[in-house]
Amino acid sequence: MSVSIKEAAMRRDEEGSYVGKTVFELEGHKAGYEINFFSKKGKDWDYSLSFADEPGSEELFLELDARLEEDDELFDLLLDAALDAEQA
Repeated sequence: MSVSIKEAAMRRDEEGSYVGKTVFELEGHKAGYEINFFSKKGKDWDYSLSFADEPGSEELFLELDARLEEDDELFDLLLDAALDAEQA
């Protein structure tokens, strides 16, 4: 399943915590997604997943959310896109 990154951003808030996002599309999914990241120190990451624009299939959304919990490679790809955007 190929991933297409559409937009990525990362910044540090006034308390020094990392706040970022990656907007992406997955092959075979009609809707795009946005994953938001948060970390106090840049090591342990919390995230929230949502549709980027128009809502899509709830079933595919739930499958993706479960996959993000298990697939470190996919999660790291999306997180690295956001982290790379901070340094750009």
